[in-house]
Amino acid sequence: MQTVITTKGLCKAYGRQFAVDHLDLAVPEGCVYGFIGPNGAGKSTTMKMLLGLIHPSAGQVTLLGQPMNAQNRLALLQKTGSLIESPAGYGHLTGQENLEIVADLKGVPRKDIARVLDIVHLTGDKYRKVREYSLGMRQRLGIAQALLGSPQLLILDEPTNGLDPAGIQEMRALIAGMPDACGATVLISSHLLSELEQIVGQVGILNKGRLLFQGPLRDLQRHSLGDIELRVLRPQKAAETLRQSGIRAEAGADGLFTLPPLRTELLAELVHTLADRGAGVVGISRRTKTLEEIFLSLTGPEGADGEEAARHA
Repeated sequence: MQTVITTKGLCKAYGRQFAVDHLDLAVPEGCVYGFIGPNGAGKSTTMKMLLGLIHPSAGQVTLLGQPMNAQNRLALLQKTGSLIESPAGYGHLTGQENLEIVADLKGVPRKDIARVLDIVHLTGDKYRKVREYSLGMRQRLGIAQALLGSPQLLILDEPTNGLDPAGIQEMRALIAGMPDACGATVLISSHLLSELEQIVGQVGILNKGRLLFQGPLRDLQRHSLGDIELRVLRPQKAAETLRQSGIRAEAGADGLFTLPPLRTELLAELVHTLADRGAGVVGISRRTKTLEEIFLSLTGPEGADGEEAARHA
């Protein structure tokens, strides 16, 4: 699979402080890539370096198979749409008029405006003044501006920021459909993993400028095995069996035990042993960590210890 964005050893330092620290990104073609990290992790700085808005202290950026440099920057930006920070727009002009200005600046035929308005669901509001738009509508107008000219790559920095729940859901649906609707690969940042887990196929987790995890979402979800709840008819026999098996368990009321995460094979063997010893297994369920909990485990105090394992998950 081809990569649309590649960085090698990308760094941005301010004095002795690294905002981005030897970052190696690989964004596959045709996907929605979630770039996740807490505020101050270096996401916006990275995106600005990808677009050539700020110069790296070290390392390389390759977009669409070409190095991002002074010679290639203009040609690459013509194939790239972006929404960094708040969307620009003239409040006293209509949505249509704002898009006409951007189309003229990009050298894109104005007939393309109808297409992007349809994609972002603003066709019915194109003659309204932008000052009358809600924040969600302004965000969608910003994406429409980015889509003019049919870019191969979209870079969106926290596009759901400040939106209400309905606006966030609408934005999610819009971005999830981008690869199919317009053939673009999407790099989208957020400080909330839970916001993106329904729409991304690839994930990169950034913390303090360093990449803690990168790969398919399904690989990240392998970290999601949580505690196991076991309910039995005869708790004393179950407790004895668990102790002999070397499994630490927390006993609750009515024959309920909470067990630590166990591999499927070990869990099956344990259930068989409990049944043989007359514990009377009534039910068993595995709790799955949310992606937000996985994120916190990777970026928390123990995250550094798990960094190497996360990279090879």
